Amino acid sequence: MTDPLAWMDETPLVAILRGLTPEDAVAVGEALVAAGFRCLEVPLNSPRPLERLSRLVEAVGDRALVGAGTVLSVDAARAVAKAGGRLVISPGMEAKALGLVSLPGVFTPTEAFQALAAGADGLKLFPAEVAGPKGLKALRAVLPADTRVLAVGGVTPETMGDWVKAGADGFGIGGALYRPGDAAEIVGERARAFVEAWRGAR
Repeated sequence: MTDPLAWMDETPLVAILRGLTPEDAVAVGEALVAAGFRCLEVPLNSPRPLERLSRLVEAVGDRALVGAGTVLSVDAARAVAKAGGRLVISPGMEAKALGLVSLPGVFTPTEAFQALAAGADGLKLFPAEVAGPKGLKALRAVLPADTRVLAVGGVTPETMGDWVKAGADGFGIGGALYRPGDAAEIVGERARAFVEAWRGAR
């Protein structure tokens, strides 16, 4: 797909694969894409992240937007791009100069407006469980209407409906979807539950 944001518009659920080993990357990535996920994130603050990223890109990069989270410097963003990643989820805005999709993490309106002014393609509200749907609703009231906002942290299939009503455009999902050592089949089952809940909530 030529427009990487189209993956996010199709199914705006980001799989946060913290602790995924390079050896398991292909099987887990295939299971997630088969279940309907189109955005996969490898946090950089874990062992061998770029190796995991490159394996995911090679396996499913033609069917999903693959990138990295916890990108804390320009050099790290460049390394993500060199490994084939097209998505950066970061406290900063290092991605745009490299032509990557930028989803910086924010919690306050000030942070949100700073990110948008720097060219962010969307915002990751984190930690969402602290803000709650009421916090998101208040944030949405001051943001431009077309701003993509993904709630990240503590979201379950059962709570997605409340978040969507509050204005969530999508979600980042970590431990509720994948934990280190989980079999690809289990991850696929959880992923299908999240995709079905997303479609139902909309």
